[in-house]
Amino acid sequence: MAVTAQDTPAIQADSAETTTTDFGGIISPIEIVRIAWEGIVRNKIRSLLTMLGVIIGVAAVITMISISAGTEAQIAAQIEGLGANLIFIQNSFGRGGPGGDNNTPSLVFSDLDVVKSVGGVVGTAVEQTSAESVRVGSTTLTDVPLVGTTVDFPSVRDVGIDEGRFFNETELDRSAKVTVLGPSLANDLFGETDPIGQSITVGTTKLTVIGVTDEKGVVGNTDFDAQLYVPITLAFDKFVPSQFRQFAGDRVRVIYAQIEESVDIENVMLQIELKLSSVKGVAPEELPFAIQTQQDIIDTQGAATEAFRSLLAWVAGVSLLVGGIGIMNIMLVSVTERTREIGIRQSVGATPNDIRLQFLTEAVMLSLIGGILGVILGVGGSILFGQTGDMPTVIVPSSILLAFGSAAVVGIVFGFFPANKAAQLDPIEALRHE
Repeated sequence: MAVTAQDTPAIQADSAETTTTDFGGIISPIEIVRIAWEGIVRNKIRSLLTMLGVIIGVAAVITMISISAGTEAQIAAQIEGLGANLIFIQNSFGRGGPGGDNNTPSLVFSDLDVVKSVGGVVGTAVEQTSAESVRVGSTTLTDVPLVGTTVDFPSVRDVGIDEGRFFNETELDRSAKVTVLGPSLANDLFGETDPIGQSITVGTTKLTVIGVTDEKGVVGNTDFDAQLYVPITLAFDKFVPSQFRQFAGDRVRVIYAQIEESVDIENVMLQIELKLSSVKGVAPEELPFAIQTQQDIIDTQGAATEAFRSLLAWVAGVSLLVGGIGIMNIMLVSVTERTREIGIRQSVGATPNDIRLQFLTEAVMLSLIGGILGVILGVGGSILFGQTGDMPTVIVPSSILLAFGSAAVVGIVFGFFPANKAAQLDPIEALRHE
């Protein structure tokens, strides 16, 4: 079908809704962008709905990764809050610990002296725990965490004393019936009354309160403020007695060793392992103990959160995929609706490549605009979530680049097919389209 002078008014009327650009010759990139932008603005609601999938996908990727990174940072801070330059020595699960073989050498209180003898160790503490009922007058609390420990616990575990004092070596040796309370526990038991010198009944044993710790909060899964501390010798006698004590010794949950900063911590760990293996009469690789540094624990937790972060990113990425499918679907509809417009443009000189670039540019622009809005929503949502929720968030710059780059790729990949379909339309058939 030839375009005659008589057709010109109709052509101009039809193309007034789109563009009056002269397509003669090669169209500049700026002109293609302008035409694509006009196509987006002309259908604002549809364009916004088309971008919605990309917006949600980009925002979800940024928010999910920021939550995961925040959780990882919180775990690292909590582990570092356990104390400085620490080595953790504890029974491996199922070997020498609760439920383990009683013939398997386990970690016992006397092993503390072995750890102390290693060069570079400047402080040690030990823990054995139980859950006890605590009563003061008419107030009774159940399942209160009781920690049996040694005199260096405050310095090794970075726990300050707010009132009174911690127990001393003499009280430890004599299994003195004294206790130090966490601040929230002291408040629950005594309210505004000064707890120092007061008596409490733990289980069936009456103890005298000699101190209250500073607020430390929750570190890991431990609420330091809700615990009570007693000499570990008293804990063995009254709260965690063992029928195997006479043969195996007093089992402990964990031994902490604080290492001098200038010393190679890996070498200290090796020396501890060798000395313990000699005392237990087993090869170092057969020791039923886990000997770890704070960094080892942070790395282990980090690996778990990294896997979780990757899972969240993939789940969020599905939204981007859905958004890409939405762009392709809408662009295909747009090609069908604008078939006559395409025919007009072809008749006045637009090449198939011009048409392809126009629709591909429109799809990419939809993705990029959606990506920008998604970044704004994701960053804003992450900040808001961190400020109002219980979980901290850390915005990872690479996640912004990843999400925005993915949005651009989505626009190119899912916009190419509709753009190519538009470019392949026969101009004569397109002009006949109603």
